[in-house]
Amino acid sequence: MTEATLRVPEIHCDHCKSSLEGAIGELDGVSSVTVDIPTATIAVAYDEPVTIESIIATIEGEGYEVPENA
Repeated sequence: MTEATLRVPEIHCDHCKSSLEGAIGELDGVSSVTVDIPTATIAVAYDEPVTIESIIATIEGEGYEVPENA
């Protein structure tokens, strides 16, 4: 199990939280995902076949930027 926390500065409301948790949670291999609005972060726990790159691609596909130094 791998755990990661990604900073996504554009997170600011419950709509952001629900859309990102829904999209990431659908990925095969993700066991938990929590969006924290005050800190604009996403905590995700996952195993193969999902990768951090595919999680970031999903976030970006929802219209949010993930800075490289997140």
